[in-house]
Amino acid sequence: AIAGAAAWFPSWFENNQDVFVRMSEDGQKVEPVRSAPRVIQTVRVAAPEESLEGRSARIDRDQRGHFTSRFRLNGRDVDAVVDTGATVVAINMTTARRIGLELGPDDFAHEVETANGRTKAAFARLASLQIGRVYVENVDAVVLDDRALSSTLIGMSFLNRLRTYKVENGALLMEQ
Repeated sequence: AIAGAAAWFPSWFENNQDVFVRMSEDGQKVEPVRSAPRVIQTVRVAAPEESLEGRSARIDRDQRGHFTSRFRLNGRDVDAVVDTGATVVAINMTTARRIGLELGPDDFAHEVETANGRTKAAFARLASLQIGRVYVENVDAVVLDDRALSSTLIGMSFLNRLRTYKVENGALLMEQ
């Protein structure tokens, strides 16, 4: 019930801000409090028990020349491609549901430019993203319709949180 209320309240608040008005020191009503753009985060995942700080991971280039691997998003295994051209991690609706993100039509309020053109997107924040022993919490992501994105892209919102990443001898090396 608490998780449901926590997921429901931000949406309700955004649509009912007139109920919440600030009062000035002399008791006069002031304009309603405006919230920042909504970010969906409905899943909390416990961090691994052992410390993963200072860890590294390696992904070998596949036959097509891409760096593909199995990642853990919100504690769930997801096959993904590392894409340095993607500003943020990008997942489709099917993957979002599988990793515990609950999105409705109203969440797709943003228009984004993709390699396939413009499409509607929902902003989200992943509780965790892990590859091997590299573990990062609170990673920004976008969720797109399944028709706009068929695979998961691991973008710069993850890579920029690492100490370093580089391609060396046909492999992508990531260090936390």
